[in-house]
Amino acid sequence: MTGNADDVVEHRPLIVAGSGIAGLSAAIYAGRSNNEPLVFEGDEPGGQLTLTTEVDNYPGFPEGISGPELVQNMKKQAERFGAEIKNGIVDSVEAEERPFTVRLKNGDVYTADAIIAASGASARTLGIPGEDDLMGYGLSTCATCDGAFFRDEKIMVVGGGDAAMEEANFLTKFASTVYLVHRREEFRAEDYWIDRVMEKVDEGEIEIMRNTEVTELHGSKEEGVDHVTLVSHPEGHPTDKLDDPDTEEFDFDVGAVFYAIGHTPNTGYLEGTGVELDDENYLIAQGGSGGNQTATDVPGIFGAGDVVDSHYQQAATAGGMGVKAALDADDYLEELKREEKAAATSEVATAESDD
Repeated sequence: MTGNADDVVEHRPLIVAGSGIAGLSAAIYAGRSNNEPLVFEGDEPGGQLTLTTEVDNYPGFPEGISGPELVQNMKKQAERFGAEIKNGIVDSVEAEERPFTVRLKNGDVYTADAIIAASGASARTLGIPGEDDLMGYGLSTCATCDGAFFRDEKIMVVGGGDAAMEEANFLTKFASTVYLVHRREEFRAEDYWIDRVMEKVDEGEIEIMRNTEVTELHGSKEEGVDHVTLVSHPEGHPTDKLDDPDTEEFDFDVGAVFYAIGHTPNTGYLEGTGVELDDENYLIAQGGSGGNQTATDVPGIFGAGDVVDSHYQQAATAGGMGVKAALDADDYLEELKREEKAAATSEVATAESDD
């Protein structure tokens, strides 16, 4: 049901859900196109990049830049071109009527002619002690983002799927040794990745710690990760068997920990709109080589960044997709204006003929 006029806070040509690199890149371009974008920050303002202390691989910063500083710079740039950035979490989008109705978790209601979903994907974590304090300070969820900061360190990767295998393999470029920790005996990864990791095991670059889980991270923001507490059990899933006498608890020295246990795309608010999602709930965009690559199967809803991209998940690729989404949305909004103008002209002509 579309919000009534008396309870709608404001109408905008374009609303952007998410304030990470994709959302802010979209806001910059949308502002320059005079589409008055309204950006809602979401429950992770600035996106995952705010958890990264140093960003060395974003183009244009030869000495690197902190994640929070990059996000703040992009916010200022978007605002310079007319974007408005508000604290708020989009709870639902109603698409059966136009304009779209956008409801926030605080109860506020907005309407929009177009929406860019740039709400990202949240990296899954373990919820263990030390995690919150050390995220971005030796604990990371992105090897390609942060691996180079830990040259010649012992690095631990947590996970047993393709992502964990890929990250462990990648991190051998930097680590003295990579320790791959998996809570079971068998891996979920494809044979291709298992074979590549096993080659590194044979070469002494990776050690596998099966039937083992991390239960606590130790260190400080000043010094980073110092060591971790692990538990192991010969039958796997040791945290479910902490009272079992066969469960062993021990400390292990490492200089960095990388989680590779998956991401959860933030697409729940799009439920009921009719947009197509894949098996892991990532938004499916049109793609291809021509225009409208970021369009979903619901006209007027576009997707950009990690909410669409389950593969690359880099700041630079998210930014590029945000730019595409803003340009696609601009084309859509211009077509809406042409249609409205044609309809108005037709109504005038009909009225004159009736006279």
